[in-house]
Amino acid sequence: MKITSITARICNAEMRNWIFVRVETDQPGLVGWGEATLEFKTRAVMGAIEDIQPMLVGLDPRDIEQCTQVMTRHGFWRMGVIGMTAISGIEMALWDILGKDLGVPVWRLLGGKVREHLRTYTHLGLGDMRAVYETETSASLVEHGRRVVQLGYDAIKVVCIPYTHYLAPNADVDRVGRMLNDLREAVGPGIDIMVDFHGRPASAAAAMAYIEGMRDARLMFVEEPVPPEDAAGLAAVTRQSPVPVASGERLIGRREFEPAIRDRAFHIAQPDICHVGGLAEAKKVAAMAETAGIGLAPHNPLGPIAGVAALHFGVSTPNVIIQEEMSGAVPWYGDVVQWPIERKAGRWDVPHKPGLGVEVDEKVIDAHPFAPDILHPRAAVMADGTIVDW
Repeated sequence: MKITSITARICNAEMRNWIFVRVETDQPGLVGWGEATLEFKTRAVMGAIEDIQPMLVGLDPRDIEQCTQVMTRHGFWRMGVIGMTAISGIEMALWDILGKDLGVPVWRLLGGKVREHLRTYTHLGLGDMRAVYETETSASLVEHGRRVVQLGYDAIKVVCIPYTHYLAPNADVDRVGRMLNDLREAVGPGIDIMVDFHGRPASAAAAMAYIEGMRDARLMFVEEPVPPEDAAGLAAVTRQSPVPVASGERLIGRREFEPAIRDRAFHIAQPDICHVGGLAEAKKVAAMAETAGIGLAPHNPLGPIAGVAALHFGVSTPNVIIQEEMSGAVPWYGDVVQWPIERKAGRWDVPHKPGLGVEVDEKVIDAHPFAPDILHPRAAVMADGTIVDW
């Protein structure tokens, strides 16, 4: 069996562009699908996929490790997030081909199932980006939170940390604490709440001020409390925090995860299959984390194929705690890609179709062509004009 072509399709999902990767083989009808979505970098990833294609045409798609070696080594320059996202999407499609060729689901190839269903959580507005990033009052937080819980979810993540510099103003700390306490009172003690800091605090001191202020809300975890390049700051927060700390969505490959895991810089690792290097690389990160006593809550605010890949990964990986999902990101989420299972609020069951088990409707993709990403970062400015992390 040989790879004959690698192409990618852009599908605009209002607030971001999904990139679906299609790998064709010389076996009639045998095609693999993956996802390589990267916010604000759509055309760059498309170019990277086009650059990588000549390296793989003519190779056997079932030799996934060998194909990955070619993609990561034969371009000479090591890959950052743009290149690794392209590689991840292609690698995902190779697993889809292998599973279809053997007639088994991908999770079976990744070691078999370790659970009967995968626990999931969602965001405010079921992934509507405006609800996720523009909920800034207790009233709106409570309204959105109650709606998600009423749909059947028992875990919810919110983004309510204001744009912050090196110190957290007392007024902001108090306001965030009140918002989280109001949300906790509204949804009750049985609902897990996570807070995504989005790397907004520029220092460990600023992050810790917010964490101390929300202690009473009894959070499941706080996520990315400092920017990803501040490894020492992250480790300092983790040592001091009364709340479990999760991070890692912006770490690329196991070599970036290794020092963080060695230093126990977080309690929960969050590799993103679409950026870390694909399913096999994510499994390697998971094994490292498991050895260190670290659980996983994989990052996935992306499209439907990324969600399916995360399902196969979670079914087969013992230290996965919970899986992020964005099923309601657009009303037609379920039209563009037919899933291998019926998605249920708060849990996904084990799929049994061969490969990833998805069917892609390219006519729906055609109906949603590329459009520029909505640039939220334009709002990440302090009152004096200082640019801070979005």
